[in-house]
Amino acid sequence: MYTLRDVTKRYTRGKKTVHALAGVDLTIEDGGRLVIQGPTGGGKSTLLQMLGGLDRPTSGSVELDGVDLAKLSEARLTTVRAQNIGFVFQSFNLIPTLTAQENVETALVPLGGKAAERRRRAAEALDSVGLGERLGHLPGEMSGGQQQRVAIARALVKQPKVLLADEPTGNLDESMRDEVMEVLETMWKEHGLTFIMVTHDSAIARRAPRLATIRKGKVTITENAAA
Repeated sequence: MYTLRDVTKRYTRGKKTVHALAGVDLTIEDGGRLVIQGPTGGGKSTLLQMLGGLDRPTSGSVELDGVDLAKLSEARLTTVRAQNIGFVFQSFNLIPTLTAQENVETALVPLGGKAAERRRRAAEALDSVGLGERLGHLPGEMSGGQQQRVAIARALVKQPKVLLADEPTGNLDESMRDEVMEVLETMWKEHGLTFIMVTHDSAIARRAPRLATIRKGKVTITENAAA
């Protein structure tokens, strides 16, 4: 479970101080699904970075299962991310010279283990997102939707507890958007993930049971009983 208490984040740009997060209090239950929306520059990605341990708050606490990520050493924080948190980004972030299987394997390298076991797990992860026949394909040989599915497999191959997605459909057309969202929603349900996603797409936001709207660093939560 995530528990955020009075989280602030301030940046200095020249002589100006930007309040990206301004006293955020938020609880996200295990297995919950939350969509984050708001205007550009409102703090969406900053909040997601806090949840992923990619940035630290100026003040306040960001607890995952009772551990304050803000107080961990860099080494310990890296371990928490490697073991417990999967990331999916808008730009896919695949290595163009590696095959789909090799790209997925990269998520397992920090965890150690034998190469044969990494290959097996990567193949299984790709099969779970419908790409079992694309193991040897390079990113440039796949569509945008297929590349994003490789990125999802890479995020999930280490069997994380949390999946964080930052505009995962932002570079996709409508049909590919729906394809990727179906995969993400299926993975959330089947694996019992805590799934948190930033999106500008209101059609996607309406499918989530909880919506966090962030404006000028302040968060408002809306429950969607119909989702």
